[in-house]
Amino acid sequence: KRPGLKPGFFMRPVPADALWYNPGRAWCPMLPDDEICYCYHVSLRKLVNYARRECPKKPSQMSQCLGAGTGCGWCIPILKRIAAEHPSDILGDQTGVLALTPDEYANHRKTYIKSDQPKNRF
Repeated sequence: KRPGLKPGFFMRPVPADALWYNPGRAWCPMLPDDEICYCYHVSLRKLVNYARRECPKKPSQMSQCLGAGTGCGWCIPILKRIAAEHPSDILGDQTGVLALTPDEYANHRKTYIKSDQPKNRF
């Protein structure tokens, strides 16, 4: 179980004595430069900055950020969340998909790609 992380975590450097952190990122959640859209290599930082700048009225407008969400569809739930919430709330949140490590996120995507279930859509 991961220890609770405080809002604003992304806004300051990782403390050297943090119990949940190790250099191999075994317990470190998604960071701003981690990829959210694997098809088009779009990072969380790019998506949040796009949402701040463009203020999309519909979640599907997030796909105008380097094509995110137009490939396999795995990232669409996160794109919807970024479009619906204030971008700074996304970076400070450590719950749901953003609480996963990058490896966990990638493994969930592999399962999604292999599944026969309907793919995510806007």
